[in-house]
Amino acid sequence: MARELLFSRAENEAIRQEMERDPTVILLGEDVAGCAGRADQGIIDAWGGPMGASKGLIQQFGPGRVFDTPICEMGFIGAAVGAAVTGLRPIAELMFVNFVGVSLDSIMNEGAYLRYMLGGQVSVPLVVKTAIGALSMGAPNGGGSAAQHSGSMYSILAHVPGLKCVAPSDAYTAKGLLVAAIRDDDPVVYFGHRGLAGTQMHVPEEPYALPIGKARTVRDGGDVTLVGIARMTSVCLEAAERLAADGIEAEVVDLLSLSPLDEDTLLDSVRRTKHLVVVDEDTPRCSMARDVAAIAADRAIDWLDGPVKTVTGPHAPVPYSGALLAEFLPSADTVVAAALATLRD
Repeated sequence: MARELLFSRAENEAIRQEMERDPTVILLGEDVAGCAGRADQGIIDAWGGPMGASKGLIQQFGPGRVFDTPICEMGFIGAAVGAAVTGLRPIAELMFVNFVGVSLDSIMNEGAYLRYMLGGQVSVPLVVKTAIGALSMGAPNGGGSAAQHSGSMYSILAHVPGLKCVAPSDAYTAKGLLVAAIRDDDPVVYFGHRGLAGTQMHVPEEPYALPIGKARTVRDGGDVTLVGIARMTSVCLEAAERLAADGIEAEVVDLLSLSPLDEDTLLDSVRRTKHLVVVDEDTPRCSMARDVAAIAADRAIDWLDGPVKTVTGPHAPVPYSGALLAEFLPSADTVVAAALATLRD
């Protein structure tokens, strides 16, 4: 019987196995251990980050390799960069991607640029692990976690040369991409979607790494290409099922790697289907959706038989209201409408 793991447990297993394999791998951040200084109270574990991915690791590896930090993202990301330069392989838990605003100097000016600035004399094998996604809390009409703790924002970091950026779409790709990120000699930002934390699927128990920089085709089709990122890949698959009921066969491409971007897989699909819809939970201005659309317009214009459509969140902060959040996020309905529009046009 195939073993199934939750998305968050697949992340946990990836970290655990890499820490067992390589003693230079360490984990630091907020809420990854047991809140520093509470061991005398018998508290030696914590929730394990926003999705529980680090829960239980401190018991196995101890406070020398798994430790909580002060609530100062610039400080502990900076410390992680320094640790990487001096021979360790740190995984820094940046709890929510929104906190990149207070740690961008450490991630960009130090982590991303240091190898270049020093002429290749150092490598920076750092993983910044963070959570993305607008997520409704509780009942369908309940509120979400709102603007300061929601959103995607991966385009900000994909824009920075020197950073690699990956966004898994299920538990299998979560483990494989996180393993690859930990083993990489360059800084990698790993974006885990909170809306996928409770999903599960078959995940091999043995360690494996998926190549950074490669997309995958998760459904074949000849009429229109749907491109998804993270949770939006499952939305694309749902839309493809609905389109199939009307005789339209959609191909679904799961980007997985935002930087470097697998342009070849994208363009091969567009040249066959001649239509493209890019689905991105992020806001539209300067987004991954617009970047992918621009690549198709630049390099596949002679094959396109309809306009490239992008389906994104609106250019607005993520709402708290559950009702507003349902309208804010791309859905299978909006993807189907966009596909029909490009086919019609």
